Amino acid sequence: MEMDKEQLMKMGQNVYETICKMFDDRGFRYERHDEDLVITSTVSGEDIPMDMLFIVRPERQIVQLLSPMPFKIPDEKTVDLALAVTHANDGLIDGSFDFDMAKGRINFRLTASYIESILGKELFEYMLMVSAHTVDEYNDKFMMIAKGMYSLEDFIKNCD
Repeated sequence: MEMDKEQLMKMGQNVYETICKMFDDRGFRYERHDEDLVITSTVSGEDIPMDMLFIVRPERQIVQLLSPMPFKIPDEKTVDLALAVTHANDGLIDGSFDFDMAKGRINFRLTASYIESILGKELFEYMLMVSAHTVDEYNDKFMMIAKGMYSLEDFIKNCD
């Protein structure tokens, strides 16, 4: 049965409120962007603070967690970073890094579908924790490659 736009929006709103409840129940700080069904938060890691965005997309019945890296990749490091991102993704169980070579930007992305499903707070906590752990593991290494302080060879050797 195909849902109309109003039903999709209602389901999306319920998912959005469940994510907000997860943040409230855990005492995590966040900002609501009700009109866009987006939740933003910054998580502290070992080195670089990590922005986390939960985006509810009602028309597709998915939730995405995106974490953009807070630095730009210079043109001369594009190939090294493309290879590093590919190598990092190969070992990930959930989520992936996306590298937009034209813009020089890397994002981490983890997606969950709620088609014919009811997602609980535990899933959203899982998404947040897995994303924070994964981004924290790689963000400083990607940044050091971008700045020429870490070689692709060292990255690959230390990731294996």
